[in-house]
Amino acid sequence: MAPVPDPNSVAGGAKRDEATLKVPSKDPKKKDDKKEDDLSEEDLQLKQNLELYVERVQDPNPELQKAALESMRQEIRDATSSMTSVPKPLKFLRPHYGTLKEFHIKMADSDLKKMLADILSVLALTMSAEGERESLKYRLTGTEGDIGSWGHEYVRNLAGEIAEEYTMRQGEESSIEDLMELVRQIVSFHMKHNAETEAVDLLMDVEDLDLLLEHVDSTNFRRTCNYLTSAAKYLPGPDDMLVLDIAYMIYMKFAEYPNALQIALFLDNMQYVKQVFTSCSDLLKKKQFCYMIARHGITFELDQEMVANNDDKDALQDIVNNTKLGDGYLTLARDIEVMEAKTPEDIYKAHLIDGRASSGPSVDSARQNLSATFVNAFVNAGFGQDKLMTVPSDSTGSAGNWIFKNKDHGKISATASLGMIHLWDVDTGLSQLDKYLQVSDNSIVAGAVLGIGIVNCGIKNDCDPALALLGDYIDKEDSSVRIGAIMGLGIAHAGSQNDEIRNRLSPILNDAKAPLDVIAFAALSLGMIYVGSCNEEVAQSIIFALMDRSEAELDEALTRFLPLGLGLLYLGKQESVEATAEVSKTFNEKIRKYCDMTLLSCAYAGTGNVLKVQDLLAQCGEHLEKDDIHQGPAVIGLAMVAMSEELGLDMGIRSLERVLQYGEQNVRRAVPLALGLLCISNPKVTVMDTLSRLSHDTDSEVATAAIISLGLIGAGTNNARIAGMLRNLSSYYYKDASLLFCVRIAQGFVHMGKGLLTLSPFHSERLLLSPTALAGIVTLLHACLDMRSIILGKFHYVLYFIILAMQPRMMLTVDENLKPISVPVRVGQAVDVVGQAGRPKTITGFQTHSTPVLLAAGERAELATEKYIPLSPILEGFIILKENPDYREE
Repeated sequence: MAPVPDPNSVAGGAKRDEATLKVPSKDPKKKDDKKEDDLSEEDLQLKQNLELYVERVQDPNPELQKAALESMRQEIRDATSSMTSVPKPLKFLRPHYGTLKEFHIKMADSDLKKMLADILSVLALTMSAEGERESLKYRLTGTEGDIGSWGHEYVRNLAGEIAEEYTMRQGEESSIEDLMELVRQIVSFHMKHNAETEAVDLLMDVEDLDLLLEHVDSTNFRRTCNYLTSAAKYLPGPDDMLVLDIAYMIYMKFAEYPNALQIALFLDNMQYVKQVFTSCSDLLKKKQFCYMIARHGITFELDQEMVANNDDKDALQDIVNNTKLGDGYLTLARDIEVMEAKTPEDIYKAHLIDGRASSGPSVDSARQNLSATFVNAFVNAGFGQDKLMTVPSDSTGSAGNWIFKNKDHGKISATASLGMIHLWDVDTGLSQLDKYLQVSDNSIVAGAVLGIGIVNCGIKNDCDPALALLGDYIDKEDSSVRIGAIMGLGIAHAGSQNDEIRNRLSPILNDAKAPLDVIAFAALSLGMIYVGSCNEEVAQSIIFALMDRSEAELDEALTRFLPLGLGLLYLGKQESVEATAEVSKTFNEKIRKYCDMTLLSCAYAGTGNVLKVQDLLAQCGEHLEKDDIHQGPAVIGLAMVAMSEELGLDMGIRSLERVLQYGEQNVRRAVPLALGLLCISNPKVTVMDTLSRLSHDTDSEVATAAIISLGLIGAGTNNARIAGMLRNLSSYYYKDASLLFCVRIAQGFVHMGKGLLTLSPFHSERLLLSPTALAGIVTLLHACLDMRSIILGKFHYVLYFIILAMQPRMMLTVDENLKPISVPVRVGQAVDVVGQAGRPKTITGFQTHSTPVLLAAGERAELATEKYIPLSPILEGFIILKENPDYREE
């Protein structure tokens, strides 16, 4: 029995084609008599000639044999050049295939026997039975000549048979030398004839991708690498990493440094990143690399090897530290003319709603003011001005007035929102917040220290103001101030793996006197700071903290942040989590499974691992008697694992529809959040409708989750349809303070940054996943699993973790001195062109704008002028343009 082809493997293509060609006729004799009359004179002549050759081949005279074989070979070769139907010579030789096979066995070893083997190998293309691999058998005994001369279809068929033969020989552990010689010929043929994808498939089947490096040249390396990187998403580990390694080497071989850097970042391999810097000598290109690293949001220190000159090194380090992000964002805002501050009322648009909500008595004004605080912060994020907090000083401290319109813990969020408004502008933000650090009211101090962390989000600084200012507040008496400082450090230093902070925060975890909320936030912040680092010491501290919790504490809502902090350490690191997952099986049963699900979903986040998706689906499908909390993280985990590529994403959405219909109540509560994660900042109509339906659900927890998710899928898009839905919901829920609060938060999300921001953790055409961004989103979603106690309780400032994912969705072109310049670009829907022939267009339905431009989900930009050359092939974020020396004005 032939081995069953793996549906995921790419070699299935060749086998399919070969199957369509085999058309055995039932009874050749009868058919031939009928056909005899239909044949044209030429065909009849050809048929008689071929029959003559077959007889001559069996003639004892070697001279005649040789002439007959030569002529037969010539006929077949002339015909196999085009492969639209079965070529005539093969059709006419079909009845004689058996005769020739038998004669081949009787022949003595000679060159003639090899020539006959070649011909039989080609005949076997349409004649041999499934799984016999006769074409390959005769090829291996035939001449060593050029296989390409028999045509493409023959070569493809051979490649398919080699893959099967290889698998069989691996099982028997026999030699594969002769096969590999043939593989080399086939790969070289494919690479010369624009069939790079088939060459890669064959090499994947025979597990020898290193051969590619010898055969790629400057004409085909891009297409080859494109195919490798997109195939990697569908391969099981560790094959996917090997494939990307080869792609990295090919890019380095042809000095395509920006692409090599992307793959290095995808592999999270700092050695490779360093190698890109040391191999490239062009300072401008290095600046572009720095922009790419800054966008990815990792901490990276340049050294003398990478950049020799100290001044250059400082300039480059500045870019990596993201210090220019705020300026670029404001340049975009000025260009689009949205600098004017907006008030929450501009967002609610209450006048558009039919009467009842606006005229009703105001419910719970503190809750309303709190929601206005958040909406104001999200909408004016990074603009440095608003109408509530940063009003000019002549109106005698009205910012103070707004803060005092909030109740106790509301003041924390209100003060911290100043940090959000001055996002990425460290100097102004610190000077604005500084005055609140001296106040006697602890809530305001807590908000101010949190605000300092927020201002520094994603921006690194040599003097590190966040640590200098917040360090003193970590060990204060008041727990809200401590939480503010701890959370501020987590946001400011996410992904920095800063040991100094670890030494400050780890003791809190194992401090018996520390309150649970402080411990929970300390674990979470450590998870953020060491995201994806697999740091043993931090993991140990969190594990001990989990083991020390009492029964009563394990029932608290905030305890769920401890397993989450632990999971973030292993974000996207796959197998590395296994040791910790084993330890987690020893925890108290209340938290054991929750921890297990969280670790699993974090470790495989963004990998698209099908087996893990199945494990998580199995957990969601269980119908449990008692109220178990571990199914929530399993549902969110489903989205985290499946979000990496389009196919998995659609399948994830379909699986979640099933879970909605058949799942238990606590599973249903998490489904909207998972949908929100899958389509974050990408409002797909189908998902929007599902969420809209769920936002009127009878279970208020399902409704709150759906409302927040509506905000997430529309985050930063100003999507009019979602804005309309939320306005209607605000009048529908006008009596329910907590649901109305969620509607307001969602409205804030949709209009985030006045529509200039995105929350999507993916960038660089959905290739790279920023770990810190995903950490921020996942933290918010885990908090939403228990809305009532966390976000609707007194820990509403957890919402600020979403800042980690906020990025301008812009493309800004700068010249060689990093000053913004305006050039025409085409922006349109991205088209997947992997493996297509020729030079297909990469975008469709484009419009031409001048930079800076906004890019929506799934859009791609390309320059519409020849005057400049972009230094990165992927036009997102900051792009440095170099003048094209060959450009001539027309």
